Amino acid sequence: MADKIRIAVFDDHPLFRAGVVHTLASEPDLEVVGQGSSAHEAIQTARERLPDLVLLDLDMPGGGMSAIEAIVTHWPSVKTVLLTVASDEEQVLAAMQMGAQGYIAKGVSGAELVSTIKAIHSGQSYVSPELAAKVLTQMKRPSSKRNVAADPFADLTGREEQVLSFVAQGLTNKEIGNSLSLSEKTVKHHITNVLQKLHARNRVEIALMVNKKSPATQNINTRLL
Repeated sequence: MADKIRIAVFDDHPLFRAGVVHTLASEPDLEVVGQGSSAHEAIQTARERLPDLVLLDLDMPGGGMSAIEAIVTHWPSVKTVLLTVASDEEQVLAAMQMGAQGYIAKGVSGAELVSTIKAIHSGQSYVSPELAAKVLTQMKRPSSKRNVAADPFADLTGREEQVLSFVAQGLTNKEIGNSLSLSEKTVKHHITNVLQKLHARNRVEIALMVNKKSPATQNINTRLL
């Protein structure tokens, strides 16, 4: 039997948090290993329990952004996902660039929440279609923080280009491996190299960079990148 996905939930609205915890705990392959109402508690749980994935509210005490920054910096194996009613593209974009793996609106169904968490855990990233379009617009704006060559894709090897094309289509590591006759470990290695060469923080960002490079490309999956 595969190991359960270990999740921690942090939101300062007790009733909402309880509902999320109940939904996740009802799944046989998910396990809630921590919960709380503040960024401090989220950071403490990441340090002490090292969950696979942490759901964070942006507006909880201490701020979801500060929790994401600390977790990504000190425990990079822990995936961070925003869970909020807000759809402020500036904050969500900043969180994604900081290293968050996804954004989930609080209005989603329990089934969609569970399926999205499983997809993120498998190596995908999630952002709503509407927000993906806004993120792409933001990425097209010049930024002094990015030190990227005129054509960052020029440094990719042939194999890395193949992997990148599949990432842009929304395939999981397992699916990419099956398509290229590679192990998931090898696929992860190639994706890590691609992230470094493109100065990207996650799969959403590199997929949107591909779209920016080739606007005609219509096969990028903006729901589960």
